[in-house]
Amino acid sequence: MQLSMLARLAGVALLLVGGEGAAQAHPHGADSSSARIGAVHFETSCTPAVAPKFDQAVAFLHSFEVRSAIGAFREVLVGDSTCAMAHWGIALSRWANPMATAIRPAARLRLGQAAVDSARRMHSSATPREREYVEAVAQLYADYERVDQATRELAYERAMDQLVAHHPSDTEAKVFHALALIAAASPTDQTYANQRRAGETLERLWQQQPEHPGLAHYIIHAYDHPPLAEKAQAAARRYAQIAPSAPHALHMPSHTFTRAGMWEESVATNLRAMEAASQDTSEQLHAWDYAVYAYLQMRRDSAAKEFVDRVPTRVMRFEETAIAGAAPPSAAVFAIAAIPARYALERRDWARAAALEPRPSAYRWTEAMVYFARGLGASHTGDFAAVRAALDSLSAIREHLQRTGEDYWADQVGTQHLSVLAWLDHAEQRPDSALARMRRASDREDASEKAAVTPGPLTPARELLGDMLLELQRPVEALAEYRAALLKEPNRYRSVAGARDAAAASGDRAAEALYTAQLRRLTGSP
Repeated sequence: MQLSMLARLAGVALLLVGGEGAAQAHPHGADSSSARIGAVHFETSCTPAVAPKFDQAVAFLHSFEVRSAIGAFREVLVGDSTCAMAHWGIALSRWANPMATAIRPAARLRLGQAAVDSARRMHSSATPREREYVEAVAQLYADYERVDQATRELAYERAMDQLVAHHPSDTEAKVFHALALIAAASPTDQTYANQRRAGETLERLWQQQPEHPGLAHYIIHAYDHPPLAEKAQAAARRYAQIAPSAPHALHMPSHTFTRAGMWEESVATNLRAMEAASQDTSEQLHAWDYAVYAYLQMRRDSAAKEFVDRVPTRVMRFEETAIAGAAPPSAAVFAIAAIPARYALERRDWARAAALEPRPSAYRWTEAMVYFARGLGASHTGDFAAVRAALDSLSAIREHLQRTGEDYWADQVGTQHLSVLAWLDHAEQRPDSALARMRRASDREDASEKAAVTPGPLTPARELLGDMLLELQRPVEALAEYRAALLKEPNRYRSVAGARDAAAASGDRAAEALYTAQLRRLTGSP
């Protein structure tokens, strides 16, 4: 896509996301002193002269623009070398995007611990409240060689909860605690207890501080689940206006739009984010993945393919060890693997899926996505040896992830392995085994929430179950599975098309007409 076209589409995004009065992204990037990143005030005992820069640093942090935040906190230290809270800010920035599920690398943890140590050396110049902030962030790094990440995240959440209890008038403590609640939520808790608690706090505070970037941002994350997505609509439409200089603020509305199946809006806001993130490969690729997913739901395959074709060029510009902005390196590696795999699977181009090549990285679950696509593709093209090779690779990756403590991703890969195994059974005409495995895969996937890094599964397991039932000429059962898939992934083209075909095959004319009309709306067909 040419830059001029990108700019024109970004203008459309402006109208869709923020209305005619929304501000444009700052042309010089989020590090400019004139960057528009929202309004934050964080009370500290540091010299009054550095207060504006400290507030700017915290505003960057609330949009996960951690490079800019670290730079601003360092500027605070130039103005006041005894400001312990600047080191607190650097320590929290080093943790980076708290919604990232990957285990933090040791090199980053060492930097975070060093910032904690620097803050502790200044305890004598800090207030008791500030020391509580320092000791809270210290929980994220405490004994990280032996204590697992989930335990440390829970310890941080509890410490922030105590800080709020000790200082009930501290709004920023409440905001950071709400974020900690969301980040520490179990992906298998579908009561969304943490998210609901955090969301109630954030919504109440947002009424008082409508220009606060973290409040709008974290409301989107709190409600980034289909049953809750409606509650994030206002924040999704406002966040890009609050912090238009932060590329992540331009992308984040698409989380809500995706959960609601609002594909035009998702494409528009992600195009705007891509333009703003032209110097941040990770953030740009993350927006690409969400945009490609949305394009494919509207059957705008040629628009999606433009991004697929540009992935190799972006790979050459990507440095996996670079200091991350809002999107961590794992998000870029994820997108590099996901975009071509999505394009193949959404179009049911089985030969293309079977020919995908994994890119080795430190984030092995991204390789698993490629083997998953290869396995599904090969099962449909009849290359059973290739299916078994993909299954072996998925098993090895899952075992590696289990050994290294990446339990969430190990579980996701386990679901992918089970799905491919089911389709091998189906191809080799073992229908009972195929359906039993595909049902187990569907139940496993339904029991866990998606990670923030992805707009959704490459192909939902329950949708695959519907496909299998339809091929086995059991359309009534297939229709039930497609309907269930659409509850979790609304307005997905393949699930809607499957539901239409299943309804037609089962003689349900009313349902067939309903899904036919939905497909027309999705694709813009007359």
